[in-house]
Amino acid sequence: MRILVIEDEQKVAAALKEGLLHENYEVDLAFSGEEGFYMLSTQSYDLLLLDLMLPGRDGLEILKSVREKGMRFPVLVLTARDTVEDRVKGLDSGADDYLIKPFAFAELLARIRVLLRRGKSNGRLRLFVSDLEMDRITRKVKRNADAISLTVLEFDFLELLLRHKGQIVSR
Repeated sequence: MRILVIEDEQKVAAALKEGLLHENYEVDLAFSGEEGFYMLSTQSYDLLLLDLMLPGRDGLEILKSVREKGMRFPVLVLTARDTVEDRVKGLDSGADDYLIKPFAFAELLARIRVLLRRGKSNGRLRLFVSDLEMDRITRKVKRNADAISLTVLEFDFLELLLRHKGQIVSR
């Protein structure tokens, strides 16, 4: 699963990236609204973590533009804006969830899992071949109920092969 984090506070962005990488997500960072919007326009993501108060293009502008363009990936707003009006505005602008800073990282991970389960449009959440089982949300693989440890690249490669079971895939 590939996540874009658009966050102008570099320490916060770095901490998010480190924690998400530890959970086996692929993570890209953008530190301004313009940079983030460019990345969204040119690359594919499974989830967006979006700060609202950004230099350049504001987070709400990004959110509205993304939804107007028909981009359907889940968006989780991470912001210090904590009034009810702010939350309503964010959700009405197209956010799927809204989390106020500071937050517990465990809660963020739980919300990400929920959004990815809900937003999974490109196939099943679990893939099976014989006695091999892959959970695409938790990114865990088992064979005969024994856990198999894989790198991010190995997991992605195995997922590709499982999704195209019985087919020839090109390099």
